Amino acid sequence: MRRKDHFGGITAFVITAQLGSFTAAAERLGLTKSAVGKSVGRLEDRLGLKLFQRSTRSLSLTPDGEAFLISCQSAIDILEQAEAVLTSHISHPSGRLRIDLPAAFGRQRILPALLKVASDYPELSLTVSFSERFVDLIEEGIDLAIRIGELSDSSGLIARRLTTQKLVICAAPNYLYFNDEPNTPEELSQHQCIVGFRRDQPISWLLKEKNGKIKRYAPPATYEFADGDAMLTAVLAGCGFAQLPLWMVGKYLKSEELKEVLQEYSGIEIPISALWPQNRQLLPKIRYVVDTLVEMAGNGLLD
Repeated sequence: MRRKDHFGGITAFVITAQLGSFTAAAERLGLTKSAVGKSVGRLEDRLGLKLFQRSTRSLSLTPDGEAFLISCQSAIDILEQAEAVLTSHISHPSGRLRIDLPAAFGRQRILPALLKVASDYPELSLTVSFSERFVDLIEEGIDLAIRIGELSDSSGLIARRLTTQKLVICAAPNYLYFNDEPNTPEELSQHQCIVGFRRDQPISWLLKEKNGKIKRYAPPATYEFADGDAMLTAVLAGCGFAQLPLWMVGKYLKSEELKEVLQEYSGIEIPISALWPQNRQLLPKIRYVVDTLVEMAGNGLLD
C-alpha cells in the first residue's frame, strides 16, 4: 500500500507540474483538488523537500521540484518504452487508445473507422476527444492524434501523412440570388463571410495567385465559428461565403445546394497527418489504427 501511495504522489506531482495547477491536475486524474494537493504534500514530506512554491495566485516549481520533474519524466519514458517492448509481440490491438481528433473531420471520417476497429477487436478500448486547439500529446498522455495543416511542432513525435484536403470557397444559391458573385477576392469585402477561428483569432483564407504562390486573405468576418460543422450549417443557410474543405462540401456542390466561386483562386491542399509519441511506436494498437487509416486514405475514403 505504501509503495502504491508513493507512485500516486509521483503521478500527481508530474501532472500538476505539467498543467500548472492542482485544479487542472484533479480534472485530469479524476480526483478532487484536495486529494491531489494532499498526495503531493505526502510526497514532499517523504522527500523532505518542497517541490512547489505556492501562493494564493500562482504555483511554480522550486529548483528541487524542477530537478525531480526531469527525473520523473525520464522514468516515465523508460516505463512507457518497456510497455511498448513487452506488448510488441501482440499481433492485434488491445488496451486503451487515447486519440485526439479535429472536430468535423474526426467525426465524419475518422470516428467510423475507429468504431469499426473497436468492434473487430473487443480488447481495444477508446478514449476519443474532439478539439481544434493545440494538443501536446506527450504532456496530455495522448497516444495518437490526427492533425490538419503543416507540422511545426513534431519534436519527439512520429508523423505519417494520410491525405490532403482541398479548400474551396462556396455559397448557397439563395445568397447568390440576392448578391452578385465575386470575380476577385477583393470583392468579398462587400459580402458576408463565414470564418473559422482558433485561439481567439480568425483563420485567414488561403488563396492561390496566378503565379502559383499561396497568399493569406482576411475576409470580413460577419460570422465566426470555432467548428467546421457550424460553418457548414451557416453557409447552407445562406449566411454568406465560406472557405471549407472539399470532403465536407463535395456532396452539396454536386446537389447544387452550394456553388463554388473564385475557382481560379482555389486548389490549395492542406496535409492531414497522424502523429504519435516516438516512445510508443511499437504499440500494436497504434500501429494497427494508423495502418487502417493509411489504407483508407489510399482508397480515397478520407477524401
